[in-house]
Amino acid sequence: MFTVLTDINWLSVLLAAIASFAVAGLYFTKIIAKAYVVALGRENAPAPASSPVTNLGPLVCVLVTTITSAVLIEALDITGIGDAVVFGLIVGVGYLTAMTFQIAINPNFPRPLFYGAINAPFFIVTSVLTASIIVGLR
Repeated sequence: MFTVLTDINWLSVLLAAIASFAVAGLYFTKIIAKAYVVALGRENAPAPASSPVTNLGPLVCVLVTTITSAVLIEALDITGIGDAVVFGLIVGVGYLTAMTFQIAINPNFPRPLFYGAINAPFFIVTSVLTASIIVGLR
């Protein structure tokens, strides 16, 4: 299965990661910015300082997730856009959304279900987007 690394279209991985990172920028800074602060219980707190981890960390995570999806898409020999969408939904809901809720359900998140609910659409959309780009450029 790991011989698929040589079969992956790495340009598609890069484009999918860039697309997902762009969606993240729009989603978290414009679409849910206020709700995100509420979900974290930071309505009255100053914005945290920017750092290399907060700036580059999400890009690295998106890239790792995209590479993982590319490996699975290649190993499963997914070639149709319809199957790419189904794959993206399975990963987006079954792994990414579930993990978001699992991470949030702890005493450090004052509104864990709200946090999960506002983050889930991002992970589902970008998972479908990623899979569609990778399969579309196979």
